[in-house]
Amino acid sequence: MLFNWLETGQDAAQHQLVGTAFCAIIFIYLIANRERIRDTLQRRFTSFKNYCVEFCIDFCVEFQEEYRSRLEEARMERKTDDELLIELLRRKLKSIRDKELFKQPESSHMGDCPICCIPLSLDLSKSVLSDCCSKIICDGCDYANYWKREKKQKISSCPFCRELTPDTDEGYDKQRMKRVEANDPVAISREGEKQYGKGEYKKAFEYWTRAAALGHAEGHYKLATLYSKGEGVEKDGGKATHHLEEAVIGGHPQARYLLGNEEWENGNYERALKHYIIGAKQGEEDAPKMLMVAFKDGKISKEDFTATLRAHQAAVDETKSPMREEAEEYRRKQEERE
Repeated sequence: MLFNWLETGQDAAQHQLVGTAFCAIIFIYLIANRERIRDTLQRRFTSFKNYCVEFCIDFCVEFQEEYRSRLEEARMERKTDDELLIELLRRKLKSIRDKELFKQPESSHMGDCPICCIPLSLDLSKSVLSDCCSKIICDGCDYANYWKREKKQKISSCPFCRELTPDTDEGYDKQRMKRVEANDPVAISREGEKQYGKGEYKKAFEYWTRAAALGHAEGHYKLATLYSKGEGVEKDGGKATHHLEEAVIGGHPQARYLLGNEEWENGNYERALKHYIIGAKQGEEDAPKMLMVAFKDGKISKEDFTATLRAHQAAVDETKSPMREEAEEYRRKQEERE
């Protein structure tokens, strides 16, 4: 009723009255449920507070023990107390970073298809990005939408939000820029790719920096590419590695593979193998090849190697479905005709 009133209202007084009514409803709800809301907030705050306290205690105890054990050795090396503290603090922070870096992600940065809820393939050719809603749709759902709406109903629309598909490239650009203005990291990263394709590396850098600031793993991955090649920015291997790490923490398998390659080239085989194993378990296709090289060199056991291969195949199989296979077969036939 209130929404209908808002739509038909012609003057500011009616709109103000509707706003006041909404505020009153919210206020009444808060008053009526104040006990339950207070208990929920208190319980969550207490849980968070306990976690922070436990973390600080563990950190301080471990730090003090390590400091005391290294004190005599540091004095023999003629290190001051401040130098020892800084060295231990850096080591501790690095261990915290590594714990986050080598954590097995629950899924890749691609996530699941919002329609069928099946994990998306890492192969970008097997999914489409809708500029209207910035949703990544698997080719199976896109194929189903194609036959249901375009072939039968003669309507071309987005499989997710059902917005009509533009007839021109300008229409797609308008849809994407609307999402960019709404601060959508997927659309912002997509616009960065458009600028990069035009050779506008500085503009691409600006868009990807903005996407990365919003926590977009692909944005970090693209920034790492720019810094490693020196396109649009000064070449900086340190910043490239930093953005690769941020992308890895965000669940980006390709970034993890490149980070593993860096560690391998630097002779840090144990760290490299950790990256390859985690990446393979996410379904990254090149990681098993490097694990095969490591297995032949005796750097990984047969048990760990075979277990990782099984996990890799399981991750790949999770992205399959009958509809996606049908879509792939249809695309293959279309390519043969062309």
